[in-house]
Amino acid sequence: MPTSTPAPARGRFVTLEGIDGAGKSTHVPAIAGFLRGYGLRVVTTREPGGTPVGEALRAVVLNERMEHDTETLLMFAARREHIVRTIAPALARGDWVLCDRYTDATWAYQGGGHGVSASLIVALEREVVGDVVPDVTLLFDLPEAVSRERRSRARVEDGAVDKFEREPDAFFERVRAAYRARAAADPGRFRVIDASRPVSDIRIELKRIVEAICRSA
Repeated sequence: MPTSTPAPARGRFVTLEGIDGAGKSTHVPAIAGFLRGYGLRVVTTREPGGTPVGEALRAVVLNERMEHDTETLLMFAARREHIVRTIAPALARGDWVLCDRYTDATWAYQGGGHGVSASLIVALEREVVGDVVPDVTLLFDLPEAVSRERRSRARVEDGAVDKFEREPDAFFERVRAAYRARAAADPGRFRVIDASRPVSDIRIELKRIVEAICRSA
């Protein structure tokens, strides 16, 4: 009788989080390169986004004013498409998924920043996310004052900013506090990185983290 081909081992799911100005997106290509150096297949993606529907909703969420509960519902709608179309299939193939923001961002921005109720986020997370949770989350932690300076510089250099980048300082203080609280509650998943340092120093730490993750996989 013909033997069946064993299913590939599930890939690993790595997410990057942090307040605006933390520079996490800058490090995605480097992290992907470190992982590929170990012979791994890597899918890079982002939230909101990651699919045509997700990218369309991204433009709405980042630029249109709306009720905060509505914003949260749209985030999870985009996330569901992202999971079904991109993340879950990649993990099932044995690929590693490197995602710029995920559900922790909703807890930080909509929950911490805008005060959306935890009960709503918990219910949506349970129904939409299920067991598609990150294996490792890299939290790029940055004091609000440094974030403010970097956001101001970005406005001068790039011009266009989204509605979140125009939020007051207190908003980003709440977002950072929410991120730090989640990291403290789940130290096995989170790796907290001091994002106020030079990029070269952060890259050295990221390389060490990737090496540790790959050894434990």
